[in-house]
Amino acid sequence: MTSEEPEADRLHPDQPHSARVWNFLLGGKDNYAADRQAGEMILQMFPDIALLARLQRRFLVRAVRHLAADAGIRQFLDIGTGLPTVDNTHEVAQRFAPDSRIVYVDNDPLVLVHAQALLTSTPEGACAYLEADVRDPDRIVEGAARTLDFDRPVALTMLGILGQIPDSDEPEALVARYLDILPPGSHLALADGTDTNETLNQAISVYNANSASSYHLRSPERIAAFFDGLDLVEPGIVPTSRWHPEPVDVGRSPTEVDAICGIGRKA
Repeated sequence: MTSEEPEADRLHPDQPHSARVWNFLLGGKDNYAADRQAGEMILQMFPDIALLARLQRRFLVRAVRHLAADAGIRQFLDIGTGLPTVDNTHEVAQRFAPDSRIVYVDNDPLVLVHAQALLTSTPEGACAYLEADVRDPDRIVEGAARTLDFDRPVALTMLGILGQIPDSDEPEALVARYLDILPPGSHLALADGTDTNETLNQAISVYNANSASSYHLRSPERIAAFFDGLDLVEPGIVPTSRWHPEPVDVGRSPTEVDAICGIGRKA
C-alpha cells in the first residue's frame, strides 16, 4: 500500500481491519460490514472480547492521567491510535496539563481522516498525526520530532499494537529500539492480549484466517519482557482490570482477564 493509491482503494472496506473491528467492539460506528462480520464472529466464539476492548480503553485513560497528573509528562507518542472515541490521549492529558503535546501514529487511512477532524489540541498544547507503520521507528521519531522534543521525557503508549506484530518482525527488538531513542524519564505504557484462554486463542485464529490483518496473542511472560530494564509503576504488570481500577469498577469487572498491562519508567 502506498500513499499514491486512491483513498477508496486504500481503505479496503471489503476486508476487516483491526482498528475498525476494535471500533465495532467498542460500540462505535466507524466500521464497514466486513469489520462487523469479523467482530460478530469473534463475539460468538469469545463474548468477553468486547469487555477486553473496554478494559483496554479504560487503562488508556488511567495511564495517561497518571502520566500527566502524577509523573509530570507533557509529551505523548501514541502508536496504534485506532479510531478516535471518547477520552482520547490528548483529551485526558490536556485535561490535567493543557500544554501537553501529543503525536498519534496509525497506518489506517480511515483513522487518518477521523484523526485530522477530531484530534484537535488546546491552544497551549499541540496535536499531530502520522500515518506510519510501528515497524519503522526511525521514520516515526523523525516525524514526531516536529512536534515533540526528544531531549525531554516522552510517554510512549502501545496499547494492543504489539499483538499485531508477528514474531518474525521481532517485537521485543522493536520496543527496545524505541526505548533506546527515548531520553531518561520517559515512560512506556503497554497492554496486550494473552494466550491464556484456549477459547480466545481459537477465536483469534479464526479471525486471523478471515482478516487482512492478524493478531498474535502471547504469554504473560513474553509481554512482561517488553518492560525489561524499566522501573515498573505500581501495581506492576497486571490484568487490565486491576491497574488502579476506578472505585465504580471495583466488583463490577472480573479481576482476571486475558489481557495484561503496565507502565515502566526509563531511568
